[in-house]
Formats: sequence, structure tokens, C-alpha cells
Amino acid sequence: MNYKKLIREVPDYPKPGILFYDITTLLQDPEAFRSVIDELTGLYREKKIEKVVGIESRGFIFGCPLAHQLGAGFVPVRKPGKLPADIFEVKYNLEYGSNSLAVHRDAIMPSERVLIVDDLLATGGTAAATVNLVRQLGGEIIGVAFLVELLALKGRDQLKGCEVEALIQY
Repeated sequence: MNYKKLIREVPDYPKPGILFYDITTLLQDPEAFRSVIDELTGLYREKKIEKVVGIESRGFIFGCPLAHQLGAGFVPVRKPGKLPADIFEVKYNLEYGSNSLAVHRDAIMPSERVLIVDDLLATGGTAAATVNLVRQLGGEIIGVAFLVELLALKGRDQLKGCEVEALIQY
């Protein structure tokens, strides 16, 4: 399926000079959404994934059905202040400033086989921070999967040592 035809391109959003790839138009198409989940499932079906980690918030959209299909648990990685129990937090740098991500300390056990999922790989900062979180909790990262990868931003370079998959590349 040609997913690119189903993604709306919005110029100058969220600021001038940015071309935003809006996946909501793909998500509205039940056949396309099912196809994305089936394709991602096929990539990891034989890898014995125990936990799927979804990065807030669009990673949840793909991570939950993927975890279901793989027979794995789902772990949300969230912004600080959004998780109610004991958390582990990591700070990371953005182009202009910094941010933080958090996960429950008991969400991933040492040596659990983990797949990290998000909608988009751009500069790789958020995904690299999530990799850091999972590794510090002792999880074994089997892969990092995305719907879209923006090749010019070289986000894959931030994920050295990880198997990275993207269904669409721009």
C-alpha cells in the first residue's frame, strides 16, 4: 500500500519553513491503519517481543495494537508528571532547549525483549532518550520502529546499536 498518498502535507506548520506530515489522514482509513499494524507486526512477529514501548503520544496509537498483535505488554513513555507511580526519568536536549521523558520503574524488567515504537523519526532525540530509559531499566532493545522517517534529519544516527525500521521515508 502506498502510505504516502494517505498522508497530508501541511506547509508552514507548526512554523514557517516546516513541512508537516499529518498522519491523521492515514489513520482515518481503516484499511491503511490495519495494513500499517500488520506490516509492523510482520517485522517483529518472530522476535519474541515481551514489551512494546510507545513514545507519547502518537507512539501509543501504533504501540497498543502492535503489542496486542505480538502478545506483548504495552509500556507508555510519557512526559514528566503524567505517571502516578515511582518513575525513572531522563532529560535530553532538543534543538532549542531540553525536555524529559519518564517511565514507571517497574514497567520493564532486566533482560525483557523490548520494541520501541513512535510515529516519526526526525532528529532522533526523543527516540534516543527512550532507548536510554529502556537500557537503564535493563531492557534488551530488539528494535525501534516508526511509520515515517525524515532522512535529511539523520535521526537514525542517534540510534546507533539499534535495529531501526521505518515504513515510509521522505
